[in-house]
Amino acid sequence: MEKVFVAQRVATKLFASENAVDAAMVETAELMADLLKARKQLGVSAVVGDRATSKLAEAMAALSEARSAMVEAHGELATTKLRLGIRTKMTGAEDKVPGQDEVKRGSLREAV
Repeated sequence: MEKVFVAQRVATKLFASENAVDAAMVETAELMADLLKARKQLGVSAVVGDRATSKLAEAMAALSEARSAMVEAHGELATTKLRLGIRTKMTGAEDKVPGQDEVKRGSLREAV
């Protein structure tokens, strides 16, 4: 199998993993906001649910560390790609350059 197709498969999984961590962070932040709003709406003391709120904050911190690790892994894989002699640009689920809607997601294009 050609290196570029193997790299594309890995890149697709990398982008999906990055997006999954981001989505988990969003959901967790929304849950935190909903918990705090619910406590106020119910008119209960801040003590109620405090331990759950604290654990949720720990989960958010862990997700933030996971996101940072994914960013570092992305950089390492970019270096590995170059060492393998792969010169094509892998475009992911979200193209990084605004205004390039014509570039299909998950497609290959020549690097300049």
